[in-house]
Amino acid sequence: MSWTPGGTVYGTLLNFQREWALWRPRMDDKPYLAPPKAPVLYVKTANTFTPHGGRIALPAGEAVEVAASLGLVMGAHGAPTHAVLVNDVSVAHDSYYRPAIRFRNRDGFLGLGAEPTPIEALGGIEGLAGLEIELRIHGVHKQTTALKDLVRGVPQLLLDVAEFMSLQPGDLLLVGSEALADGTRPRVVAGDAVEISAPGLKPAVQVFEEEVLS
Repeated sequence: MSWTPGGTVYGTLLNFQREWALWRPRMDDKPYLAPPKAPVLYVKTANTFTPHGGRIALPAGEAVEVAASLGLVMGAHGAPTHAVLVNDVSVAHDSYYRPAIRFRNRDGFLGLGAEPTPIEALGGIEGLAGLEIELRIHGVHKQTTALKDLVRGVPQLLLDVAEFMSLQPGDLLLVGSEALADGTRPRVVAGDAVEISAPGLKPAVQVFEEEVLS
């Protein structure tokens, strides 16, 4: 049976150094007038889940971006026990200051890995810092995401999130996704097969197709 999260899925914004640097000049603008002090989170609702090997419909007329990320599967007391690769899909947009539900929570917009891997098999929490995640479209390398480039490494991210909320067993916390040099992420069209892979983890593979309107 294909794996899907048993709890709430939280994504993390602005947690890679390149993306933070690209956005830093705009962080003093209205409405916030300062950089965020706590992790900036969003929710991927259950309608977004697409299991490994599944198909994701592209909304007509919208540019769609894909992003490799690592999800931490929570156990008791907010401590992650497993990790899983995901493809965090979004309609392309250029602002985090507007509600993002219509961009990030389209049906099927979270491609999931085949199954979670015990974190101990990856060198424990500290060992995740050396992980590099690759994104390929039709087997062609498009992006490498190195977790050493996180603004908040996994231990610090967990501590900072715990300052304002308790993660529950079965919840999934995405550590963030890296931007390309121009601030965008790889884009897909109908027919593209996207594979997210990393050493020691089961891959996440999904195929994109045109939306069929009823």
